[in-house]
Amino acid sequence: MNLSGLNWRSTPWGKATSGQWRYALRNSLAMCLALSIAYAINLDEPYWAMTSAAVVSFPTVGGVISKSLGRIVGSLIGATASLIIAGHTLNDPWLFTFAMAAWLSACTWISSQYQNNVAYAFALAGYTAAIIAFPMVNTLETTELWEIAQARVCEVIIGILCGGFMMMVLPSTSDGNALLSALKNMHARLLEHANLLWQPQTTDAIRSAHENVIGQILTMNLLRIQAFWSHYRFRQQNALLNYLLHQQLRLTSVISSLRRMLLNWPQAPAHIWPLLETLLRELAKPQADKYSIARLLQRIAPDNSDDYRHRAFWLRLRYFCWLYLNSSRWLRQLETASPARPLTPPGAPALARHTDNAENSWSAFRTFCVITLTGAWCIATSWEAGSAAMTLAAICCVLYSSAASPLGSVSLLLRTLALLSLFSFVVKFGLMVQISQLWQFLIFLLPLLVTLQLFKLQQKKLAGLWGQLIVFMGSFIAVTNPPEYDFSAFLNDNLAKVVGVSLCWVAFSLLRPSSDQRKSKRHIRALRRGFIDQLSQRPQRAEGEFESLVYHHISQLSSSKDERSRRWLLRWGVVLINCSHVVWQLRDWQARSDPLSRVRDVCIATLRDVMSERGVRPRPLAESLAELLKMCDALSRHPSPAARELAGIIWRLHCSLQQLEQAIPANDAPPGKAFSE
Repeated sequence: MNLSGLNWRSTPWGKATSGQWRYALRNSLAMCLALSIAYAINLDEPYWAMTSAAVVSFPTVGGVISKSLGRIVGSLIGATASLIIAGHTLNDPWLFTFAMAAWLSACTWISSQYQNNVAYAFALAGYTAAIIAFPMVNTLETTELWEIAQARVCEVIIGILCGGFMMMVLPSTSDGNALLSALKNMHARLLEHANLLWQPQTTDAIRSAHENVIGQILTMNLLRIQAFWSHYRFRQQNALLNYLLHQQLRLTSVISSLRRMLLNWPQAPAHIWPLLETLLRELAKPQADKYSIARLLQRIAPDNSDDYRHRAFWLRLRYFCWLYLNSSRWLRQLETASPARPLTPPGAPALARHTDNAENSWSAFRTFCVITLTGAWCIATSWEAGSAAMTLAAICCVLYSSAASPLGSVSLLLRTLALLSLFSFVVKFGLMVQISQLWQFLIFLLPLLVTLQLFKLQQKKLAGLWGQLIVFMGSFIAVTNPPEYDFSAFLNDNLAKVVGVSLCWVAFSLLRPSSDQRKSKRHIRALRRGFIDQLSQRPQRAEGEFESLVYHHISQLSSSKDERSRRWLLRWGVVLINCSHVVWQLRDWQARSDPLSRVRDVCIATLRDVMSERGVRPRPLAESLAELLKMCDALSRHPSPAARELAGIIWRLHCSLQQLEQAIPANDAPPGKAFSE
């Protein structure tokens, strides 16, 4: 008989680290404390306070603060909306259903349009209104509306306050330290990424590595927001943190640009690659300075000044080195900065983002259909527990509309509800009926919550299941004051919740979100539209804004399983970013009225006919590539050094633009399809 499973070290409590124990205890105590306070002040449904404490549980202080603020604002907006809608439409069930469906669809659309706290607040505003308003359908006295709304908001605030209090008692690691560590790790990883991309071969590992680097840099923007809320020191340095993220995105762009030049450089000197590895090792040293890097760069510099390709590559490589050293300097200053001395980096706009209006509108329409049909079904059947079905359907529609795989998330929730139905039946009618004091129930609840929290941290693949079990447990156990043990009502309510989520699953199956292929097409079309704007005399977006917008587009499909769609979105994004950098460099290049400036203007003009929003125009593209090469050859024979410098910039543009030859012509592609293998 094997007793190894009984070993303490193999149990979730024995395997837990000190950080995991702190996280599990903090959140479990916060949930128990919120339930106790709400029960003590005679709120009618104190389990919502427990649920609120579970929802705002976050590993870091900044996350708890930002999430709590979003939850408070969203709860207040939702409570106000529920009072207005129910107060004016409760006597007419159909009008009430349509009004709630309209409000929930509006909240779904707005939460999909934004990110972080704004999205969270409007999601809360949607399903808070559902939690308050739908149970009111059986209310006869309109004066009860205010009491119910007041109780729900009080329960939410109690849960948030308990979560914040336990964060002070059992604090977690600092958001600022996590952000600084992530910035330094990414700063070092960029050199490893450069070493990978500057190899002459092409592999799938290069593409996936590029996607991962972009996604991690954009994810650090969330860490920046959490650090902003956690400590005033990082609020003072917020401009520097934003600037560093832009610098890392720019370094990623320059790395890909140098790769395109290496791949399109005929007869590149063989000594380039060993010297590049030496240069990257020198940049990785903490004591690296401009003098030591300049000595290495001198060894890579072209011997012949007429070799415009070599000179263009060398100038771009030098730009990369100075960018990297500049970021290293700002990182060191950030680590040693005192609150009394705020740093003033160069200005950088906030990271740009793109909203998919078509997908967001479709999600709002789906929410409206689900709530309307569920409400019609409840009205037709006069089911007393129909409000629970509508509440769960509303929560699913609002929460999972912007999820990466909403159908999978709803399926997981159905599994969770089935498990909770069985579990809550055993707890409610096997344990709770035998106790008369809340503290007796807490003796059972606290170890259970701690264990579930540890499971969530240790079993990464099942973390979603354990998290949903924790969040929805309170509404299934339904600790009330006074307690209620009506078996038929319990069974009816649980069945209604499962039915509500099942209807939502059917809606996500019939009114499916767009496939990754269609999303990729829309993102690529938006990229082309943005690049066409970059070619105008007065672009709407600056160079850095367009760069971060492109990377945001690329990150939207980073978790997609459609490899073809991800690859082409990445390819379009990299090509257009590299081309836009050249366009901006041409704009800034020696603004004067001589023949060379007219050549520069011709280069920008040739790009305007290469593509439209629908795709690439093959004949203008071929003519532009040929014209760019002719310009490079002609300028390379010009006696002026400025002409050879311009030839190198135009060659960079040719290297970046050449990848578009693989795209399907816009006139030959089906509507919306302008790329292929």
